[in-house]
Parts: sequence; structure tokens; C-alpha cells
Amino acid sequence: MTALTLAAAQTTSIAGDVPANLQRHLAFMRAAAGHGVQLLVFPELSLTGYEPSLADELAIAPEDARLAPLREMARELRLTAVVGMPIRLAPGTGVLIGALVLGADGSLGVYTKQHLHPGEEVAFIAGQGGAALAWGDDRIALAVCADFSHSSHPRNAAQSGANVYAAGVLISEAGYAADTTLLQGYAAEHRMLVVMANHGAPTGGWTSAGQSAIWAADGLVAAASGTGEALVIARREAGRWTGRQVAI
Repeated sequence: MTALTLAAAQTTSIAGDVPANLQRHLAFMRAAAGHGVQLLVFPELSLTGYEPSLADELAIAPEDARLAPLREMARELRLTAVVGMPIRLAPGTGVLIGALVLGADGSLGVYTKQHLHPGEEVAFIAGQGGAALAWGDDRIALAVCADFSHSSHPRNAAQSGANVYAAGVLISEAGYAADTTLLQGYAAEHRMLVVMANHGAPTGGWTSAGQSAIWAADGLVAAASGTGEALVIARREAGRWTGRQVAI
């Protein structure tokens, strides 16, 4: 297997302040590139914070010019970033919870959250998912938060050939133990790396647990020690995963 370096970006979002959050994303991307990261995954709705009440006014088209600095940085750094944003695929349509794949080659991919958390239907409509990312011999499947609570979601990813499952999430302190047990279980059951990027501070009225983490089939690779901003990095060399936390 070729070397591969992935990371979860544990960010703290300012509610509704897309320009400020975008600048922090750029800083994370630069820091990640400095550590050799090739794919960087941000939390659910990372560019706005998890703010359903603001989603309608903040929703954009995936090709919106406001994302240009991120796309340009991805090309410049040769790094692919998966960022969270409320999106509309066409004018007048419902708002989706999007994970936008800003490719190192300048490409743009769109993943939309398939399984809404109870209550999210007030602000969002369910999405259709998206294609796995082809990365040499690797296939990286994406998920957004409640997607992974449905065991069929990671199972379908594994059956389609994915060996990495990357989720941008908002997991609260109350839900952390149960949710991470699920994620670690998927890593073991499906023999794939599982990447979980969580918010590092309260957002949308939820107290996020932070503690973003990455698991391989044989257990934990790396995790953030708590809340606040951090990079959680995993690198595969000669078929073996090693990891670390880096403060931002």
C-alpha cells in the first residue's frame, strides 16, 4: 500500500459568520499541509456552525464564489478538504446539509446528508449521499453525523469497496460514548479506517464533546484530548496506521 495521510479538523465555529470561519478553515488547511496531510475532514456545518435557524439564509450553491478562497488554497497546497455548509442545489429548493469536497486538483464534489437527526426536518431536507472518493487504490466514503447511526450506511460503504469512512459530525458530551462505540465498531467490523471530525466548542445550543478521533480495525489510532481546536492525524506506511494530535 502507498503512504496516505488523513486528518480530522476539530474546529470552533462562530455562529453564522462564514467569512471568519472560512479564515479558520484556511489556517487549518495550511497547518495540515505542513504535516503532510492529503485529505482533511471538517465537522458538520463547519463553515456556519451547527445553526439550523440560520441555514435558510446562509445556504449557498456548491459553486458559490464565497468558497473560491478554499478551493484555491486546496489547489495551491495539493490538499483535498471536506467542508460543511448548508447548500441548495437549485434556486427555490430545500436546504441540504452538505459536505463539499474541494479537490487538490481543483475539482468540486458534493455529498449531502442522507439521514436527518430528529428535529432537523424543520430546517433541512434529506440528501442523497455522494460517491466515494477514489484515491489511488483507496476508496474513501463520506458521512455526515446521523448517517453513521444507521448501520446500513457504513455497511454499504464497505460493500462498495471503501476502506476509509470519513464523517463530519456534531457529537455532544451526552452522546459521545455511545456514538464512538458505534464508530469504533464499524472500523473493526468492516476492516476500514474511520475518521470522525467533531466540533471543538458549543454550537447551536449543543455542548460538543470535541475529542475527534480516528480508528483502525485494531483500535484507536489517535484522538483529540478534549475540546478546543486540534488536528487529529493518521498516516499509513507499509500497511500500518499511526497517529497523533496536533494543537492549532
